[in-house]
Amino acid sequence: MATEKKKLGAKIDIRMLTMVLVLIILWIAFTATTGGNFLTTRNLSNLLRQAAFTGIMGVGMTLVIVTGGIDLSAGMTMGFIGCVMAVCQVWWGLSTPVTLVIGLLVGIIIGTAEGVLIAYTSVAPFIVTLGAQMIFRGGMLAITGGQTIAPFQESYKFWGTQYVLPFAGWIIAAVAIIALLLAELNKRRQKQKYGSALEPMGAMIGRWAVMSVLIVAAVWVLNDFRGIPIPVLVMAIVVVIFTFIAQKTTFGRSVYAIGGNIAAARYAGINVPKSLTLVYMLNGLLCAVAAVIYTARLNGGTSQAANGNYELDAIASAVIGGTSMTGGVGKVSGAILGAVIMMSIDNGMSLMNLDAYWQFMVKGVILVAAVWFDTQTQKTSK
Repeated sequence: MATEKKKLGAKIDIRMLTMVLVLIILWIAFTATTGGNFLTTRNLSNLLRQAAFTGIMGVGMTLVIVTGGIDLSAGMTMGFIGCVMAVCQVWWGLSTPVTLVIGLLVGIIIGTAEGVLIAYTSVAPFIVTLGAQMIFRGGMLAITGGQTIAPFQESYKFWGTQYVLPFAGWIIAAVAIIALLLAELNKRRQKQKYGSALEPMGAMIGRWAVMSVLIVAAVWVLNDFRGIPIPVLVMAIVVVIFTFIAQKTTFGRSVYAIGGNIAAARYAGINVPKSLTLVYMLNGLLCAVAAVIYTARLNGGTSQAANGNYELDAIASAVIGGTSMTGGVGKVSGAILGAVIMMSIDNGMSLMNLDAYWQFMVKGVILVAAVWFDTQTQKTSK
């Protein structure tokens, strides 16, 4: 069993490293073909801000796919919730806190309803979420009448357009580096406590040092423009919270067990229907969070969100980031890497003034390549 876990961990690391290499190659290529305009601090800040809502949706999609499910309604759910919040604030004049609470509650209700149908009626996730996609596509048109509902209050737009002050960004970086070190030390203590094999202290310090350098570099780049964008900060908080949920809680371990072997999970005493319902509920919640960022950035709720195929971007982000479509394997942080790769393609090709169809074609090639790589690594591990 221990050998299998080591192999699985190595496989995931190799996949993640491969995607990091793909991202580096893309950035080098776009920098060369755009006369250096791609790797400016302004452009990188905008790129990460654009990737935020896709990455947040990708986190929820990762948990769903890890269970062996799928959510084809995520994009429409996000757009529908955005329209609901636009009505609340623009037409009904509700305050920003009340509007946000309503939006988050709607996301939770939608996710819970989908989860209950999937977990307790045995209707396939594909069918449930495909039906929901159609329902919410129509719901957006019904709510907006095909028009854009705008503008939002300044306090609402804050979530999609504002930045953290540079000095606060350095404080956040310092806290993140210290927290990362404490997490590494705690992991090492746990291994010592249970007699697990320990890696050399130098390897742990080296990994921590590399991550610290990346954090400092990211904050420096973002501060060189205007600071850390609020959407990026929200995305980072979501990643930290859901990484903890996935890796450190009984519920998180149950999610991976269900995706690995649902029959074995039932024999192990896991309440499979309850866990599945919670997964889809959390996915709905994250769709609502993404809706806040999306509508705040656009300063309006619009049915045009139905044309964005954002659920496909979320699925692609999760898969490109290392989540296996067969279930049981995936990292929350990988979805962010996948979202950055997707947005890098959009951003770089836009700077090159290429037609939009090239963006779809390249993203499709990378998605197929990621799934192929997943298949090959699974064969190798066997």
